[in-house]
Amino acid sequence: QVQLAESGGGLVQPGGSLRLSCAASGRIFSINTMGWYRQAPGEQRELVAALPTAGSTNYADSVKGRFTISRDNAKKTVYLQMNSLKPEDTAVYYCNADVVAGVPLRRGDYWGQGTQVTVSS
Repeated sequence: QVQLAESGGGLVQPGGSLRLSCAASGRIFSINTMGWYRQAPGEQRELVAALPTAGSTNYADSVKGRFTISRDNAKKTVYLQMNSLKPEDTAVYYCNADVVAGVPLRRGDYWGQGTQVTVSS
């Protein structure tokens, strides 16, 4: 019904940059908040950044000033620009979207499959 396809993960050295993308597809009527979460081994999934259709962007304290979330509504895509990466940013990053879709219309919370980001020298 709704799919979220992530791309852009990989291996990067400390101090480097990566850009993640997440494109939504399916019988979508509207998308509300889009965001990124991450989960490191042995840890709970945590919010990295969220961007509502209207309103303030929300960032985790640990990424403020280094990560930037943006979206292209026409392409139904959300991005996460990650700069000054640190080893502690290593995790699987998941895209999340609050979507109204389907026939009949229903609001749902959708997740991507995750993309690995590894920060290591």
